Amino acid sequence: MGERAFVVTQSIKTLNAQDRQWTLDTKGFKSLYDDKVVDPAEISKDDKTIYYKNTPYTPKDLPQRLIITYSPKYAKYRKSIREKQVKRAKLMLERGSTKKERRNPNDPARFLGSIAVTDDDETANVYNYLNTEKIDEEAKYDGMYAVSTDLLDDNVSEILSISEKRWQIEECFRIMKTEFEARPVFLQRTDRITSHFLTCFLALIIYRYLEKFLEHKYTCE
Repeated sequence: MGERAFVVTQSIKTLNAQDRQWTLDTKGFKSLYDDKVVDPAEISKDDKTIYYKNTPYTPKDLPQRLIITYSPKYAKYRKSIREKQVKRAKLMLERGSTKKERRNPNDPARFLGSIAVTDDDETANVYNYLNTEKIDEEAKYDGMYAVSTDLLDDNVSEILSISEKRWQIEECFRIMKTEFEARPVFLQRTDRITSHFLTCFLALIIYRYLEKFLEHKYTCE
């Protein structure tokens, strides 16, 4: 690859069984700042430190490093998102508005299961239910983030600095869309569309300043 190098996001769920098991094992995590070994289960949820562990990773005969990070702040964020989706899934059950097709991996309907019950020679009745096993399975990945890179000897903190802001960017887009209702846009004139997005963006800036001023004690909800 010459002088080129890469740092890319790696889906933990698509790792092979051995690497995925290593990822979810709480052993081996270190503080990014002093390399002190820690157990994520004993870390305060308000801790803003980033923890990591890494291992050689060679998919398709390309030597790489697999770096797993754990962030209590990111764990708190993912848990908050999932709890809202579970709440929506429960409403879908109550209203009987479950979907047959679930193409979006973030669709709340993914937390719903179905079971067919029938008596002999009768048409099966399908019952939907909240799949708590699915919820618990996703919770295992809270706070985890993975990247793979061919920078085998570089400092971990330098590598992570390239990608550490990605989930914060994701959160900004989510807040813009859900809390500030940036989309969908029911406008036609260009100046009004521009004004709408400008208002949402300014609201996001003000929210971030308030969040910092209030020491992250509250959320936009």
